[in-house]
Amino acid sequence: MGMTMTQKILAAHAGLDSVEAGQLIMAKLDVVMANDITGPMALPVLKQMADNVFDKDKVVFVPDHFTPNKDIKSAENSKAIREFAKAQGLKWYFEQGKSGVEHAILPEAGVVTAGECIIGADSHTCTYGALGAFSTGVGTTDIATGMATGELWFKVPGAMKFVLKGKPSRYVSGKDIIIHIIGRIGVDGALYKSMEFVGDGIQNLTMDDRFTMANMAIEAGAKNGIFPVDELTEEYLKEHGEKEYKIYTADEDAEYEEVIEIDLAEVRPTVAFPHLPGNAKTIDEIEVMEPIKIDQVVIGSCTNGRISDLRRAAAVLKGHTVHPDVRVMVVPATQQIYKQCIKEGLVDIFIDAGCAFNTPSCGPCMGGHMGVMAAGEKCVSTTNRNFVGRMGHVDSLIYLASPEVAAASAIAGYIANPEKVGDR
Repeated sequence: MGMTMTQKILAAHAGLDSVEAGQLIMAKLDVVMANDITGPMALPVLKQMADNVFDKDKVVFVPDHFTPNKDIKSAENSKAIREFAKAQGLKWYFEQGKSGVEHAILPEAGVVTAGECIIGADSHTCTYGALGAFSTGVGTTDIATGMATGELWFKVPGAMKFVLKGKPSRYVSGKDIIIHIIGRIGVDGALYKSMEFVGDGIQNLTMDDRFTMANMAIEAGAKNGIFPVDELTEEYLKEHGEKEYKIYTADEDAEYEEVIEIDLAEVRPTVAFPHLPGNAKTIDEIEVMEPIKIDQVVIGSCTNGRISDLRRAAAVLKGHTVHPDVRVMVVPATQQIYKQCIKEGLVDIFIDAGCAFNTPSCGPCMGGHMGVMAAGEKCVSTTNRNFVGRMGHVDSLIYLASPEVAAASAIAGYIANPEKVGDR
C-alpha cells in the first residue's frame, strides 16, 4: 500500500522505508518552536534533560502572544526566553518590534521549508503544511523533549483527501473555504488525521489562502494539514529563504479514510457563528436573518494578517468610514507586512476609515490585549477560534470571517455581504 505526503515525510524522518496509519515512530526534527507563553513553561523541563538544546539552528523562540508586554508577568515570560536564547546562542530568536506573529514570521524568514518535520508549542503550527511540510502543535513537555533531543515520537496519522476543483469567486478566499470544510465535516471530523489538499483548484489559491487553510486544520481536529508543492510554492520558498527543501508526493495508491470533493466555485462567503469554527453559515443564509449588530472587528492574526488579507480588507474599506457603533483593530502579522501596508497606502485607508492600526501581535486573537471584549459584545474576527471567552468575557460572541466580510461588517455595523458594500 502506498503512502500519503504526510506519511512519506514521517517515514523519511524516522529512517524507515514506509509507515502506516497508527504506527508509533520516533522522528528527527528540523524545527522546534515555542512562544512567550509556552517557551517559559518548557524551560524548566528542558533543564531536567539537558544543559543545551540539540541544535542552535533548529530551536526557535518567538515572543508574540502577550507582546508588546501587557503586564509584569508577560514581561517576565519574554525575559526568560530572551535570556535563554542569548545564552544558548540560538540563530532564531524573533524579538518583538523586529519580527511578528510566529506562524507568519517563520515562513517569511525562511525558517521552515518543504519536506521538513516541524513541531511547535502552539496548536496552529500546522500552518506550515501550506509549504509541503509536516508541521504540528505539541505540548510543553514534548517541546522540551524536542529541544533537548532533536526527535519526538508520533503516531502516524490516517488521512483525509480534499479534492479542490474550480475557481473561487471574487469575494471567496481561503478563510471561506476552510470554514466551509469545517462546517461540512465538523470540528472533530478530521480528528488526529492529516488533511491533505489536492486537485486542480489549488492552482487558483494564493500562498496566503493555503496558509490560512492549513492554519485552521486543527479546528477540524486534524493532526496536520498539507498542500502539494507546486510552482507557486517553490517561488515562495526561493524568495523567502535559502534552505534546501525536498518535495514529497503522495503515491497513487495511498490510502485515505475519506475523500471529499469541493467545488470552489460553489463556495460562498462563509462565517463561523459562536461558539465553534464548524458552526458555519453562508452570507446568503445570514442575509435573510435579522441583522446581527456588532461592536468590534479584528482584522489580522496568524490566520489572516498577511499582506493579501489586508489588501482585501482595504479594498472594501476604501472611501468608507467604520460604523459609529463599531471599533476596528487591524493587526498586520509581521513588521515586513506592516511596512508594505505603509508603502501601498493601506495604512492611510485603514486610519481614514476609523480603524486602529496596531503593531504585530497575537493579542486580540486570544483575549490577551488590544481588543478584549466586555459582556454582551459581538465581534467579527479574521482569527481562528470563537470559543466561549476566547476574546474576553464569557458572555461575548465571536463570528469568524474573511477580511472582506470583516471589513464590510465594520462599515455596515452588522455582519454584511462584501459583494454589496464598498466601491466596485
